[in-house]
Amino acid sequence: MNKKILIAFGILCVIAIGAIVYILNCDLNQPTDVLNQYVAYINDKNYEAMYDLLSEESKSTTSKELFLTRNQNIYNGIEAKNIKVTEIVNEGDNNLSYQMDMDTVAGPVSFENKMTFERQEDRKYYINWDSTLIFPDLTSEDKVRVESNEGERGRILDRNGVALAEKGIIKSIGFVPGKITNKENAIAKASELLGVSQEFINEELSASYVQDDTFVPIKTLSESDEEKIESDLLEISGIMISDVEDRVYPYGEATSHLLGYVRGITEEELEEFSDKEYTTNSIIGKTGMEKIFEDTLRGENGCIIYIADSDENVKKVIAEREQKSGKDVKLTIDIELQQKIYDQFKDDKGLSVAMNPKTGEILAMVSTPTYDSNDFIIGFTNEEWEKLSQDEGNPMFCRYQSTWVPGSSFKPVTGAIGLTTGTIDADEDYGSSGLKWQNSEGWGDFWITTLTEYSGPANLKNAFIYSDNIYFAKSALKIGDSVFAENLSKVGFGKDIPFEQSMTASQFSSDGEFHSEAQLANTGYGQGELLVNPLHMASIYSAFVNKGNMIKPYILYKDDVKPEYWIENAFSEEAAETIKQDLVAAVEDSDGTGHGAYIDNMKIAGKTGTAEIKASQDDEDGRELGWFNAFRVTDNADDQLLMINMIEDVEDRGGSHYLLPKVRNIFLNE
Repeated sequence: MNKKILIAFGILCVIAIGAIVYILNCDLNQPTDVLNQYVAYINDKNYEAMYDLLSEESKSTTSKELFLTRNQNIYNGIEAKNIKVTEIVNEGDNNLSYQMDMDTVAGPVSFENKMTFERQEDRKYYINWDSTLIFPDLTSEDKVRVESNEGERGRILDRNGVALAEKGIIKSIGFVPGKITNKENAIAKASELLGVSQEFINEELSASYVQDDTFVPIKTLSESDEEKIESDLLEISGIMISDVEDRVYPYGEATSHLLGYVRGITEEELEEFSDKEYTTNSIIGKTGMEKIFEDTLRGENGCIIYIADSDENVKKVIAEREQKSGKDVKLTIDIELQQKIYDQFKDDKGLSVAMNPKTGEILAMVSTPTYDSNDFIIGFTNEEWEKLSQDEGNPMFCRYQSTWVPGSSFKPVTGAIGLTTGTIDADEDYGSSGLKWQNSEGWGDFWITTLTEYSGPANLKNAFIYSDNIYFAKSALKIGDSVFAENLSKVGFGKDIPFEQSMTASQFSSDGEFHSEAQLANTGYGQGELLVNPLHMASIYSAFVNKGNMIKPYILYKDDVKPEYWIENAFSEEAAETIKQDLVAAVEDSDGTGHGAYIDNMKIAGKTGTAEIKASQDDEDGRELGWFNAFRVTDNADDQLLMINMIEDVEDRGGSHYLLPKVRNIFLNE
């Protein structure tokens, strides 16, 4: 019995000892765990935690400062990310072999490696570290180098091949510290001329990399800024001016909203476009055509990562990516027309969209006031940015992308819908209503007003010539709310505009319905809740040239031009022809509201519009938007031009008539 008890006791002891050993081993880390933790720390850029995983022997031969500096410089320099280890094999004697994969600035990198461990007094495993754990061929004397070759960005060209955005020369202004004779005075003068703070200049000159013969860039200037470059700056001791290549916009303010600008990529953009191989040094289109055609324009930088020995010889290439240049983008824009329109509008808050109404080619798009795209390349001082961002004219706002109250420039749409649906007769005389009218006493204090009484019949043609608000208010009521709403939807209201650049959709009411007779009547002559995008308006007006079909606008140049319609049969052919002839009369008739744009030997069709932006009907301090939409009437395919033009704040400047000489000058000189 005692023997059996002893045997049982012995078995229990063995089991207990085994359990204790098992529990102790479970509490201990394993080499595989340490390897995975080490890689996780690399991904997190937690280099101090990596150092804590090193064995005491490794720490005795590699200082913490050296370890942190070497790992940080290499992994950050190659932009290592998504680092992982696979195919881990325990080869005995605390050795692991594995494959390491990572993404880098030069592309994916993959290699086989080995890691050895030392078990220390706390019974945990620690890494025996040296530089080969970064790359197998890297010794402590070697360095990892990264060299990149910039992939050239494609140019943006106008329809005739004229460069609108290209690589050009800008001036880099900086100091060579060893050549400064009176540092305090030199910095003060440079600060004043360049518009940067003395604190910033001192900070740059104090950077760790700076030596006496180092060029320290402070500010970039455009090549055209000759006065600063050739005179005052060169008088400052230690100043050096260097030519550098960068993106330039030869036409400056005239094309800035159209083209947009490029800048360095942000962390958010890097994450958003992680599948497109951008790097932290990439530039990217931020607005305008630069953004829309980014994928075509952008070049891919060439890059090589290699190990260099102590003599700077290439020891091993780790990764290499070929440089690729971006492709040019050719637009339908005519830069001469773009410049002429800008010159006419530059002192106003306004917009202009010019189109070939037969093809849909956009010939010009201008928004004023504006900025200079070049300023985003050379950079702003705080004062310059504050001035731009706080400008009451809102120069960063692209007006032609938005929607606006069209006023009487909308009347051709009402007329065309009425004729197409048969709800109005062009020859019907509505009779004189004076300068104010309401449909019934139920309208209360609300009246439709117009500016001019005329002796002829109140028919469609005279309504265009004299811009009779009352006629078009009555026409809207004749058309009726459901038919009007249906046909406005048919011609694109409430719909996205098919165009390369995003445009705000037009609306005829805030919810797509008419809720009162007064709202319907107001809409008939371009007021109410009506808001129209200028590009949409251009497409609508193109129907008067294209037998009732609305052209589809586009801006990417095509050699083989085949008209494509956005909306076919938007209006009947007869309605489109009638409206066109009446718009010609509005310009050619000496009493016509558009007569100020009349040109001998050139047939122009056009419609003015003065839109009121008022808090109420009694508001005497409201703003006015002036419109003049016009097109050349010709069968010559090479002589087509349709323009939608709007200027804000024309009250006290003649309303829409303020635009007439400007637009006339463009047609004359185009």
